[in-house]
Parts: sequence; C-alpha cells; structure tokens
Amino acid sequence: MLSQRTIESFVGLFLLAAIIALLVLAFKVSGLTSFFKPESYAVVANFDDIGQLKVRSPVKMGGVLIGEVSSIVLDPTTFKAVVKMNINDKFNDIPDDSSASILTAGLLGDNYVALTPMYSQTFLKNGSEIQEAHSAMILEKLIGQLIYKVGNPGKSSDSNATSATPPTGNINKEKTENGASK
Repeated sequence: MLSQRTIESFVGLFLLAAIIALLVLAFKVSGLTSFFKPESYAVVANFDDIGQLKVRSPVKMGGVLIGEVSSIVLDPTTFKAVVKMNINDKFNDIPDDSSASILTAGLLGDNYVALTPMYSQTFLKNGSEIQEAHSAMILEKLIGQLIYKVGNPGKSSDSNATSATPPTGNINKEKTENGASK
C-alpha cells in the first residue's frame, strides 16, 4: 500500500499539471499569446474611419484568416488612421493592387480587415502600402442619415434644385361662372 505522503504528492502533481494545462488552454483560446508565432510580413493601409477596429483584429481574404492587425496610429498630417497588418508568410502571393476594406462580422459583430485581390503580377511584401482602402460603414451614421432623410423628405442635397410643384399665385384669378378661364 502506498503511504499517505506518496498519495498526496501524486494528487499535488496532478493538480499542478491540470492548472498548467488550463493556463495554456486559456492563453491559446484567448489569443493573448502564441507559443509558435508564424512568420509574417507587415503591410500598411490608411483609412478615413476605422470604426471599432482593434489591434489583433483578424485580416481575412475570401473569409480565410491570413493575418492580424498589429497596430493602429493616427497620421498627424493627413489625420487618417494608419493600420499596420501582419500577413502570414504562406500568403506571399497577394497582388500589390489589392484593396482593403473594414467589414463587420454579422450585423453587430466585431470589425475586421478584408483584403480583396486584384490582378497585378507583383505581390505585397514587407513594408508595402495598400493604396485602395475602404473605410468602415458605421451603423450609427447610417441610421442618422436615414432619420434625417425621413424627417426632411422635401430637402434635396443639391441647393440649386428647384421644386417640381408650380408656384402658388393668382394665375387663374378671373373665371367665368361655368369655371372656364378667360
């Protein structure tokens, strides 16, 4: 029979191994750290509005995860958001004329960067800048525009637009008794 001390030692080692396994699982699931980071290259895109995009947001192409956002800073001269993305090295054949868009996962989900490939025969490399960037569609702004349009149905965005209704005045002021104009 095993001694009480040996049994307690085995139980202690088992609990220690379980705690370590839970910590590794928690870090792996949360994505806070990766023990084996894949090799990647950095690409930059400038956006007018990034919405709720965050560092570590996914970068996808065709719905497939190809990288993540590594930093977001404000350019002090253009006042645009400069988004730096790390793209996995195994996706090294992305055309350099590709476009970047900030999309939302679902109706109210998190934002992510979607790359749309184009047709160039040269590819993105470390330090490349994506020239065509489409900003995020902000749901609050869209609802605000809809409410404004519904609240002001006669207003046109063109200030020189004329109304389709004729002017009110005394055009047919003189009428005969049977209703015909003179």
